[in-house]
Amino acid sequence: MFKRMTDSIRAFITDVRGELKKVSFPTRAETIGSTTVVIVFCIIMSLYLSVVDSFLVWLVSKII
Repeated sequence: MFKRMTDSIRAFITDVRGELKKVSFPTRAETIGSTTVVIVFCIIMSLYLSVVDSFLVWLVSKII
C-alpha cells in the first residue's frame, strides 16, 4: 500500500514537471502591457459608472 502511494506521488510529480515544460509564461513587456490595459480600463469604467450614477441620482431627485 505504501509502495503504491509512493509510486502514485512520484508519477504525479513527473506529470506536473512535464506539463510545466509546456507552459509559456508571458514576457515582462507583455505583463506590463496587459496590466496597463486592465488599470486603464478600470479607471475608464469607474469614471463612466460614476457619471451614470450621478445622472440617475439627479434624475430620481427631479422625479421625487
